[in-house]
Amino acid sequence: MDSSPALLLLLALGLCCPGIHGIPEIKVRSHNDITQLRLGQRLQLECQTGRDSGAFWIRQDNRGTLHFIVFINSISRATFSGDQKRPPRFEASKDKTIYRLVVKSFTPQDEGNYFCMIIFNQNLYFSPGQPAFLPVTTTVAPTTSGSTPKRGTTEEPNLSTPDPEGRMPEELNFFCRLFIWGPLTGLCLLLLIALAITIVLCRQTRRRRCRCKR
Repeated sequence: MDSSPALLLLLALGLCCPGIHGIPEIKVRSHNDITQLRLGQRLQLECQTGRDSGAFWIRQDNRGTLHFIVFINSISRATFSGDQKRPPRFEASKDKTIYRLVVKSFTPQDEGNYFCMIIFNQNLYFSPGQPAFLPVTTTVAPTTSGSTPKRGTTEEPNLSTPDPEGRMPEELNFFCRLFIWGPLTGLCLLLLIALAITIVLCRQTRRRRCRCKR
């Protein structure tokens, strides 16, 4: 899954980024028991948007990096990361205003928070994040020989999770500034070129007038 070019193009379509915390009309649910995911299990997610204008699926990994997965348009055509028509790991489909994403065989690489996103009136709207993580495995502390046997102790799982609502606005604001100032810079260059051409044409016109007076 690409995390930079495709996602930058996706975020540029929004022009500006209000509404990034999601709206009530966008709902994400899983057909699986999300708390009991197993390695190699098939994971199916559904996004109910209430609109027939297409939807994006995005994953945020443990480090907070966003990964574009797929865009499903209004006629059920899916465009995956890297322009793959049928990627081996994912499936995508649409039923009216429900957009489905299927991870065929769940691996640690697929762990993270899954978001559904739509673009409406040039604004980006995100669903609440749907976490999908494999269960944390526990280990039993080894016992020394000759000592009194004790009950196995387990290590406490790391309960710290990434804050998608805190980091996502910062990344989106950066992308917004990038795609606002980029076109403005290009426009300024065009104006400078037009000004230079105008000056050259004016000088040529003055020379012609001077020759005519002689």
